[in-house]
Amino acid sequence: MSLMKIQTELKQLANPAQARILAGFFKTAPGQYGAGDKFLGIKVPQTRAVAKKFVHLDFSDLQALLNSPYHEFRLTALLILVQKYDSADKFEQKKIFNFYLKNSKNINNWDLVDLTADRIIGRYLEDKDRTVLYKLAQSKNLWERRMAILTTFWFIKAHDFADTLRLAQILLDDSHDLMHKAIGWMLREVGKRNRELLEVFLRQYYRAMPRTMLRYAIEKFPAGARQKYLKGLI
Repeated sequence: MSLMKIQTELKQLANPAQARILAGFFKTAPGQYGAGDKFLGIKVPQTRAVAKKFVHLDFSDLQALLNSPYHEFRLTALLILVQKYDSADKFEQKKIFNFYLKNSKNINNWDLVDLTADRIIGRYLEDKDRTVLYKLAQSKNLWERRMAILTTFWFIKAHDFADTLRLAQILLDDSHDLMHKAIGWMLREVGKRNRELLEVFLRQYYRAMPRTMLRYAIEKFPAGARQKYLKGLI
């Protein structure tokens, strides 16, 4: 009954006009990164509100939501997982972490990754071996690679930058624009907390970085410094 209730509640929030906008924004046309994804047109705050009401949902129901073709169903399931993790014991945290990774094929757009990866994978790995991130970084799946770098946001907020910089180096030649943006974003977050460390990294790699990645990384630098990097004068 809980599964039917949450599906019904989400469908009642559907907005066809908004769904068309989201389908374009998240690139769902054939050949685009979100090809085939379906939207109901529900805004994220609405989705969060529904997720809070159904935090008790069990894993079988969450799996059903994650298997759905509807983007908002999958997002709701992931937001519920984050909430479950907030109050979970160590056994439950491991279960959530494994469940999340098992469903990586269903976490298949950038917002799904960005809103949840650091708050589940990052939190779980905070005091553990992080080899799994390097496996994700080598994946052929764009979203698993994005998970790898976005997970490190949790570490960055604790002033732990090593994995971000190692993964940025590994992913430097990634061909996808969404990875360029994600890596540049995480480098920028490192720089906001330790600009000197970021500049050490940039001096070694900035000439090899895709332009978008570099622009994101140096976005908070003074204008003069940004221009020097962009013109290759460092």
